[in-house]
Amino acid sequence: MADPLSLLRQYNINKKEIIERDNQIIFGEFSWPKNVKTNYLKYGSGKKGAPREYYTLECLLYLLKNVMLQHSVYVRQCAAEDIPAVNRPDRKELLAYLNGETPTCASIDKSAPLEIPTQVKRTADGDAATSGETAAKKARFEETQVQKVREQLAARWDVNQKETAVNMDNIKSLSETMSVEKIAAIKAKRLANKRTTIKRTDNEEAMGTDLRAILDYDVDSTKDIISRERQWRTRTSVLQSAGKVFAKNIFAMLQGIKAREEGRNRPQVPNPIKMPEPTRIAKPQPQLSQYNRYDQERFNRQKEETEGFKIDTLGTYHGMSLKSVTEGSLAQRKAQANMPHATPGVGVTRAGPKDLLPTAQARQLPANGPQKRPSRTPIIIIPSANTSLITMLNVKDILQELRFMSTSEKKAQGCQRECEVLLQRKRNNQTVSYRVVDNPIKLTQQDWQRVVAVFVMGPQWQFKGWPWDGNPVEIFSKICAFHLCFSELKLDANVERWSVTLLRLSQNKRHLDRAVLSKFWETLDKYMLKYKPDLRF
Repeated sequence: MADPLSLLRQYNINKKEIIERDNQIIFGEFSWPKNVKTNYLKYGSGKKGAPREYYTLECLLYLLKNVMLQHSVYVRQCAAEDIPAVNRPDRKELLAYLNGETPTCASIDKSAPLEIPTQVKRTADGDAATSGETAAKKARFEETQVQKVREQLAARWDVNQKETAVNMDNIKSLSETMSVEKIAAIKAKRLANKRTTIKRTDNEEAMGTDLRAILDYDVDSTKDIISRERQWRTRTSVLQSAGKVFAKNIFAMLQGIKAREEGRNRPQVPNPIKMPEPTRIAKPQPQLSQYNRYDQERFNRQKEETEGFKIDTLGTYHGMSLKSVTEGSLAQRKAQANMPHATPGVGVTRAGPKDLLPTAQARQLPANGPQKRPSRTPIIIIPSANTSLITMLNVKDILQELRFMSTSEKKAQGCQRECEVLLQRKRNNQTVSYRVVDNPIKLTQQDWQRVVAVFVMGPQWQFKGWPWDGNPVEIFSKICAFHLCFSELKLDANVERWSVTLLRLSQNKRHLDRAVLSKFWETLDKYMLKYKPDLRF
């Protein structure tokens, strides 16, 4: 069944004429009263128990007629003519539907009751009777009469065609001065002029009326055919858009995708790389209050600064001549003359090399060669004990995949323990690496500056041999600490006293692992942003 809203949209898209007559709105053969309700809901109606209200057909038609007006002016005109106005929130969506920009609309209530239209009979003189005009009815000819007029025109055209040929046999010479050829040329010229002129006949007015009738008949027939025509569309014609420019629209999107893939959509400001300063080893001071058998070695080491040569480090050549500099001072020459000539290797000891430093201190000293570019990969330390919930076997499942898997399950799968693991974390369309170790004794001084997180078990012997004298309180003030445990088990007493972040997992509910383990990365990102901005994260 036809509804007024669909017909109004169809007539508006096809630019057909909509007739308003006697408080009726006519769409071809169907008509409705002006105050008939459509199935388009008003804004805010039908919600929270409010009754449903619909726009009338007259209201929507008046909006289409005054669509170019501003909304405030349109509302004032509606109030002046006592016509309901369309609400401002409904205006954009309603016009898009009526103009064919959208196929449907959310405000259309398909379950609303619709009024049955009235059938309109199209009479021949209906337009003249309703408008009050006295115009004469257009003459309509049947096909036989039209065919007759066309045959008359064709006969007249054949006559003109026959007269165009000049027959030389019927032409006779009038005199000796005008030959037959000249008479034929004059006759041909007259026939040519006759073709360009209009021959006036008695039935000229009747013939003109017949021609106009034929044209009107053809117009009425072709108009009905054109109204039923549909544009033939293929794959090629659909892709050929007249309103879009391929170079401006599609190329811009392709360039944006390419820039995003190459990482040029936002310039990355390189973080300033802070070169770690090597720790300076303080020279031990001799203790005079108590005897120490190493004091003599420390005293001799101070002498070895000049490698056994008698060099006055506080001397100067200021005020001396070149001769005195090359020959030495008088006191030095007398001392050299009085020195006994000792045989090399007898009674004379050569200064040996400096004593070797311990291995831990030797790692902290900078090499004499060119400085190697320091790494910016963060380091995470986990316990080496097999009783820990996080080990080198399952650290990648816990921190990278955010899913807990016990060490025994990984061993059953045949996984081998590695000395260190490299995590690959995806963040902001980038992959960041994290180095995970469980033996911190092998870390150098530069490596300790990249340690950002440590997983705590509970016993204090875990930090034996660490920097800062293995004091957990001082370690946790420098490094972000975490403790992984089951929520059903009791918490360790030392962990309760320490400043660590608790990650409580469920023993059976594995679907909750991601939410708990995501807290680790959130806490670590905040810590690195504040204390380790030079590292990569």
